[in-house]
Amino acid sequence: MENTKHESTPHPIPASGGVLDKWFKLSAHGTSVKTELAAGLTTFITMAYIIFVNPNIMAASGMDAGAVFVATCIGAAVATLFMGLYANWPVGLAPGMGLNAFFAFTVVGDMGYSWEIALGAVFWSGVIFTAMSFWKIREWVLEAIPESLRHAMTAGVGLFLGMVGLKTAGIVVPSQATIVTLGNLTQPSAWLAAVCFLLIAILAYRKIFGAVLIGVLGVTLAGLLMNIVEYNGIFAMPPSLAPTFMKLDIMGALEVGMITVILSFLFVNMFDTAGTLMGVAERAKLRRPDGSIEGLKKSLKADSASSVVGTFVGCPPVTSYVESAAGVAAGGRTGLTAITIAVLFLLSMFLAPLAGMIPPYATAGALLYVAFAMMSSLARIKWDDYTEMAPAAITALMMPLTFSIANGIAMGFVSYAVLKLATGQASKVSVGVYVLSLVFIAKFIYM
Repeated sequence: MENTKHESTPHPIPASGGVLDKWFKLSAHGTSVKTELAAGLTTFITMAYIIFVNPNIMAASGMDAGAVFVATCIGAAVATLFMGLYANWPVGLAPGMGLNAFFAFTVVGDMGYSWEIALGAVFWSGVIFTAMSFWKIREWVLEAIPESLRHAMTAGVGLFLGMVGLKTAGIVVPSQATIVTLGNLTQPSAWLAAVCFLLIAILAYRKIFGAVLIGVLGVTLAGLLMNIVEYNGIFAMPPSLAPTFMKLDIMGALEVGMITVILSFLFVNMFDTAGTLMGVAERAKLRRPDGSIEGLKKSLKADSASSVVGTFVGCPPVTSYVESAAGVAAGGRTGLTAITIAVLFLLSMFLAPLAGMIPPYATAGALLYVAFAMMSSLARIKWDDYTEMAPAAITALMMPLTFSIANGIAMGFVSYAVLKLATGQASKVSVGVYVLSLVFIAKFIYM
């Protein structure tokens, strides 16, 4: 996700009276309508790249790109609207990076399932996540799974995204002799993807918000000037949503072989959501004196329910975006920020021609940036403890090498349980890890 670490926060003029003040408690949070609207615009600009990147990725699964574009806008808008009205949090939501690539390239492309069944798997993972949000099961799972594996999952998804980005750009190509090798870097797709990534990285380092969006649109413009991208206009009526609307196959996703897929969607979404919401809560000063976080349970429910709703229009797992921190840094403190983001996503549906012009190499550049940002989680792993380090490394490495987030998670769990058990540390491992390890072993043997 885009790194948006702004240190300076404006001092808003508190609102007084009015419907918006009462509904969103603007005065109580020391903010104003003007500040919330500006914060919403800031967050939207930092995460708007998803409306251009997601359709390109999901189209690889056979889904209609135009319908996915509209689904992305609607899914993000509905989810963010729910977050703002129900939880009163300044958080934007949209289809998750990494999980969309897992959906398109692994579940559909490698495992051979239809995208309708894959959407069904996303539906069930969302249902489970939502159910967990109403009881203490969520806390039990979060505490039961080792911290090293949680960080490794994030890093592994980053490595997986990186592989997808390099492959899409043609920087890495198949090789019979060495499995993969360096592609032809003189091809426009390869060096323009590299330029896109470097541009985004430089802008992000200089804390210019919207770095990913600027990089993607900038390289697309370069393609237009080079006559390798065809101009189709900017604005138009939204494409039809019919090709993806209510097309999910809920019953088809209940076969045994989809268990690990559902669990993979669930775990990655759950840990990503928990980390993002906790981080945003700290920046927005939503932590109470007793240590509890105001509205955290509601925000988790809003996030988890959004993945369920998103499948009806054709979205991969919808999740909270860490880019929301940019809006918080701009003064956003309440759900009015989220409402602003939601409205802007709805208006984006009229940018379909622009979205259709975004070339794969621009998408690849964005994927590479997000990938490397996610890989920073490796720094949080205990590298001095082999029984923690080895399973984490296995989790992260096996995701890109097997081209499957599910395989990486499964192998990480099994190796963690075996190493702890064999080194006399069985009591340090939760029952949940052992149970899941047995499930994953059965999966490897019988499926």
